[in-house]
Amino acid sequence: MRQNPHHRLLGQTCIVTGANSGIGKEIALSMGRDCANVVVNYITDAAAAEEVANQIEASDAIAKAITFKADVSKEDQVQEMFKTAKQHFGTVDIMVNNAGMQRDAAFHEMTLQQWQQVLDVNLTGQFLCSREATREFLSRGKVDYSCALGKIICVSSVHEVIPWAGHANYAASKGGVMLLMKSMAQELGSKGIRVNSIAPGAIQTPINRDAWETPEALNELLKLIPYKRIGQPADIGAAAVWLATDESDYIHGTTLFIDGGMTLYPGFTTNG
Repeated sequence: MRQNPHHRLLGQTCIVTGANSGIGKEIALSMGRDCANVVVNYITDAAAAEEVANQIEASDAIAKAITFKADVSKEDQVQEMFKTAKQHFGTVDIMVNNAGMQRDAAFHEMTLQQWQQVLDVNLTGQFLCSREATREFLSRGKVDYSCALGKIICVSSVHEVIPWAGHANYAASKGGVMLLMKSMAQELGSKGIRVNSIAPGAIQTPINRDAWETPEALNELLKLIPYKRIGQPADIGAAAVWLATDESDYIHGTTLFIDGGMTLYPGFTTNG
């Protein structure tokens, strides 16, 4: 079906939310390198989103990209994003729910707004985008270029299983993503829709610069990572593409932790 190993997603269209920077940017670029058309979603910094789209089209003349500003926590904006994607590319085949945010606070000082905003974007946003993707997959029907009717990839976090003091809203949202993904997978698998999650650990992006910018900070971070290196956005991009290809067709309802072993609880290496 795909003779060229670098054209595994040829003819498919992918929406990546929060794709103008960090992990989302690398996922969008990686999808484009495997010849998927990409909708680069963003909420701030339109210029950065346009640069991602330009890089996709410059790196491979086969792949096309557009940008679309949408707040994933708003139903009407998500629906308009899908409408635009279908107008440009005909359909959507891959939904990558990457958009997320943090609003950190000590638990007793956390405001309702801080709680609600994180849950709205990190959890409700994944619900809205996945629901629209599912509706498109079911209405469009089977295609001959993919084993699955459609693919949904949820970007979660190691904090779907590791508690995180000072970040109760974020950890709760990611725990919710875990069971949302599994519940979708249980329900939608019989329809041919494949659903999985990626759970990054510590990834070197601008959003967590304080954790790795100095040698001292990096050394402290590496105490949490048995593999003794910080992750790179490319580690996530490569996995996301693979989960979208037929190479992973029998993987369904699974969280793929990409964390250098952070979920191995390295503090117990010496018996706790």
